[in-house]
Amino acid sequence: MKRKIFTTVMLVSCFMVCLAAIADLNGKWVGKLVMGDGTEYPLLYNFKVDGDKLTGTALTPDGDVEIAGGKTDGTTFSFSVTTSGMDIPHTGKFYGDSTGIDLEINGSKIHSVLKRPEEKK
Repeated sequence: MKRKIFTTVMLVSCFMVCLAAIADLNGKWVGKLVMGDGTEYPLLYNFKVDGDKLTGTALTPDGDVEIAGGKTDGTTFSFSVTTSGMDIPHTGKFYGDSTGIDLEINGSKIHSVLKRPEEKK
């Protein structure tokens, strides 16, 4: 009986730690997307986490657009951005000080690393 209680407490604790970690995904994240031909595009996201739901905006050539279908699961997340008539699925992993993100564009996955923008002093 003690073993079951201990195991349950440990599982709940791990779950709470994962939720606390993903909550730190809140806020602005910047990076750049480098295409196969070397063309670079700036990436800017503003994430808002509420439980397992991820909302926010992404900077696109069309301006700021709402992210859609956002969800989180521990330290992983996914969402979609629609710009220039294209739906671009995103998947990512939150590492604390950085975020790895994959964008699927025309059937190809492109990886980028996002970091928090440096504060101006």
